[in-house]
Amino acid sequence: MSLQSTDQIADLITRIRNAIKVSKNEILVPTSKLKAGVVEVLAKNGYVSSFDIVAGEPRGMLHVVINEPGATARINEISKVSKPGRRVYSSADELPVIKSGRGMIIVSTSKGLMTGREAKKNRLGGEILVKVW
Repeated sequence: MSLQSTDQIADLITRIRNAIKVSKNEILVPTSKLKAGVVEVLAKNGYVSSFDIVAGEPRGMLHVVINEPGATARINEISKVSKPGRRVYSSADELPVIKSGRGMIIVSTSKGLMTGREAKKNRLGGEILVKVW
């Protein structure tokens, strides 16, 4: 029996942060739809190089390539905003701007996961999950 973290996003972010600190360029994480969605948004915006889901037992693993070998990581800092004990919600008008627009937030909206910029454009608020720059 393995211990499953109750906060999936915190586990993913911690693994990415630790891999960057020790100069690893890829990680394997137990997959879920939420983790895959967060990594997809990070990949679409250039913060990770690529990702794919590797079949495994009892469920798949998420293979995340943070950066190509020899290259530096695009992520300077990544942190969880909304936590299980304190959820952080925001309307479209009040979504924060990170590092004068050089960073981004990932928002869980009624239309799925998207960046803060996309959420503002679509006039959608939601739960702020991740802050990255």
